[in-house]
Amino acid sequence: MDPFDFEKQAHRRLNPLTGDWVLVSPGRLQRPWQGQMENAPAAAAPSYDPQCYMCPGNERAGGTRNPDYSGVFIFENDFPALAATAPEMEPEQSGLLVARAERGVCSVICYSPRHDGSMARMTPGQLRAVVDAWTERYGTLGREPWITSVLIFENRGALMGASNPHPHGQVWANATAPNEMQKENAAFHGYRERHGACLLCRYLEAERAAGMRVVCENAEFAAIVPYWAVWPFETLVISTRHMGSMLEMTEAGRAGLADILKRLTVRYDNLFHAPFPYTMGLHQQPTDGKDHPGWHFHAHFYPPLLRSATVRKFQVGYEMLATPQRDTTPEFAAARLREAPEKHYLEP
Repeated sequence: MDPFDFEKQAHRRLNPLTGDWVLVSPGRLQRPWQGQMENAPAAAAPSYDPQCYMCPGNERAGGTRNPDYSGVFIFENDFPALAATAPEMEPEQSGLLVARAERGVCSVICYSPRHDGSMARMTPGQLRAVVDAWTERYGTLGREPWITSVLIFENRGALMGASNPHPHGQVWANATAPNEMQKENAAFHGYRERHGACLLCRYLEAERAAGMRVVCENAEFAAIVPYWAVWPFETLVISTRHMGSMLEMTEAGRAGLADILKRLTVRYDNLFHAPFPYTMGLHQQPTDGKDHPGWHFHAHFYPPLLRSATVRKFQVGYEMLATPQRDTTPEFAAARLREAPEKHYLEP
């Protein structure tokens, strides 16, 4: 029997963090593309926009005016998805129309006063300040006794629903852990119970041994296209030292995270010579006051671009009705990202 060719033949891959499967169909990349072609986003933006509600000194909703900040700036979201107080709901008795009130806190973190900035264009020192702000916000919110989960994330680019191009991220803290966090928490605890080891520590060992999907790494972090990736150039940033949250990071760890984020996002922009859209999220252990020895700090990057800055991936059809599917292998994506230079294409 001929050996299985992962680069040519359809197969399924399991995501051990969530228990979900992804269908990999490499042959579909050869089909002709006749779908919608979007214009690539503009490569240049002003360093200050008087109409931007995140730029220093500008007015936000309700008449609040931003300070003339020079570094990282944090404010409570003017249009939050969650509020710290919520009225009690009367439970529905049949168990068919179930709803629960949900409380939370939503913050915005401006990475830089420059409207035209991005993680890819910031210096390591500037990114380190962002890492410090993320760490402080996770710790402060996590100490609230009613908050059980703190998610730090960024939507970059209009393709990913970012309503403002100013470099910024968000922090949503929930009274109830969201779905993906619950899945990963169960996976971490289950793997530790079955194998007496950390899921992502073992996974990082396996990826280093394979060598095909590691994009870049330093002493503290590794950026990998995961074996089960769904998005075309999806990556997983894993701490090389076992820790549950950023609160456990050393000074070297914080600098290492800033370094790996810079190197990875520069590669993203260089891949298609355009500001690269993505959704990024930091997954840290629950803040429910319980021990979570199996949890391993990591970050997800989900970029939609498929073949160029004008062809992107949607979740439609079979993916909405059956299971996620991708047209390229994670090994192909990792090779493309490794080949991309670490000097930004806009730098002289």
